[in-house]
Amino acid sequence: MPWIFTINPGSTSTKTALFHNTTCVCESVERHDHAILAALPTLQDQIPLRLAAIEQALAEAITQAQKQDWQPDPDLAGHSHLTQPPASPADLDAFVGRGGLLRPLTSGTYTINPAMLADLTTNRYGIHASNLGAPIAHTLATIHGDHNPKPAFIVDPITVDEFEPLARYTGLPQLKRLSRFHALNQKAIARRAAAQLGRPYSQLKLIIAHLGGGISIAAHQFGSVIDVNNALEEGPFTPERAGTLPTLQLLDLFESQQYTPAQLRTLLVGRGGLFAYTGTTDARAIEEDAHTDPQKRELLDAMAYQIAKTIGAMAIPLKGQIDAIILTGGLARSHILTTAITESTQFLAPVLVIPGEDELLAMAEGALRVLTGQEAPKTYERED
Repeated sequence: MPWIFTINPGSTSTKTALFHNTTCVCESVERHDHAILAALPTLQDQIPLRLAAIEQALAEAITQAQKQDWQPDPDLAGHSHLTQPPASPADLDAFVGRGGLLRPLTSGTYTINPAMLADLTTNRYGIHASNLGAPIAHTLATIHGDHNPKPAFIVDPITVDEFEPLARYTGLPQLKRLSRFHALNQKAIARRAAAQLGRPYSQLKLIIAHLGGGISIAAHQFGSVIDVNNALEEGPFTPERAGTLPTLQLLDLFESQQYTPAQLRTLLVGRGGLFAYTGTTDARAIEEDAHTDPQKRELLDAMAYQIAKTIGAMAIPLKGQIDAIILTGGLARSHILTTAITESTQFLAPVLVIPGEDELLAMAEGALRVLTGQEAPKTYERED
């Protein structure tokens, strides 16, 4: 069974995990000093700092793997070495980085290539910490490949775009709706839900709500996401994002000159939502307070209301034919939110709650499908 190392860069941390097949052997979070990162001129200048921490985490993960008792797999007779723990990073089968802001792509596992690295290292489609995932995975695959680089992949980046044409329209020809959502977790959860439902993902119509620091609610039709709110600028408010806003009031706020454009952008994505009302993005703390604080309870009810409304909107692309509604992400652990959302939407379809993100596992699963021949890796090509 393959050994796969996954890397998920965040704004001030990097999550890593070593997988044996789909079993997580060791997971870690490397936290980086915010002041040090802020002092670096560009996002790509962070790579050496993050890479040093990741190499240490990788060494510790391999040591942890060597301490475990790995029994030979009877299905791999004659290939018992595949069940042995790696002696060094050179024994790993693949490295997987989080997919960043790239051109619109269909869902799948992509081999990291020069075209992809060029777009990410120049931030051609925007700046985001996830842009570091592929360059770091590529560097590790090269360093530990002994003159023959190991396979390196990304899986379902946030720019997966499977929209139908009507979903792209806004009310102005100068603007178009973009597909920006939690594709990695949405696709992985769709497959798990399909297993629970006993039918292939390619035969299902699902509405999946990823509830986290960002919220994306998608209509999945026969294996494709045909519509979804842009998690950066549309949909319900979140712990840190303002979501869809009254446009004329927003224009008035901009013209008031209370905020610079940069400050206003931060207010919309980073300091909006729950933070704007309470001064914290910690939904667990807000939920705890909500049991005795009516205002915080109403705030959570308002978030649940907006989430449920967006779920209802996603019933339209599916023409009301929905096999299941799935609530996932970190906020799916909230009893207040999931209960309110379920009560409001269960008339549309059965509601399944699958909390958590498991993005590292989703990356490993994507690489595994390629390594075991279940899927062919896709090739990234630059736009003209």
